[in-house]
Amino acid sequence: MNDDLQAKIEEAVKNPRNLGEMKDADAVGTVGSADCGDMLRMWVKFKEQDGRKVIDRATFQTFGCQTAIAVASVATEMLAGKTVAEAQSMSGEELAAPLGPLPPVKIHCAQLVEGALRSALAGETPKEAKRMPGGPTLLGQLNAAQSDERKIKIVLDK
Repeated sequence: MNDDLQAKIEEAVKNPRNLGEMKDADAVGTVGSADCGDMLRMWVKFKEQDGRKVIDRATFQTFGCQTAIAVASVATEMLAGKTVAEAQSMSGEELAAPLGPLPPVKIHCAQLVEGALRSALAGETPKEAKRMPGGPTLLGQLNAAQSDERKIKIVLDK
């Protein structure tokens, strides 16, 4: 990873934008794998602007590496003011563009953000979120996905 990209990622991780659950969200999308531990949930709130439904704001929570946090942070900033169609047409590469080109080993981070956004825009609110006030935490959902045969260790980077 080049120094410029590393600096942008470190800045986004030190000062993440739009981090956290949104209680009044219109849509929620979650993607990830309990097998590898990467998970991302995105909340989206819409508003009417000039007779169009646009994204007012988006927030996120993640279990992932620094790059996943950085991509989610810059992506949520980019989404404000976009229509659903405009947001749905954005690729993971476009969502990560403010950081610069990601190395091949980190492309999955952008795909994780793209997947959570597409899930939210498709109205695929997790069933658990519909049953539980405010939805489950990512940790709760990850723990619920575990079978008795698997153990997942979550390590937080400093």
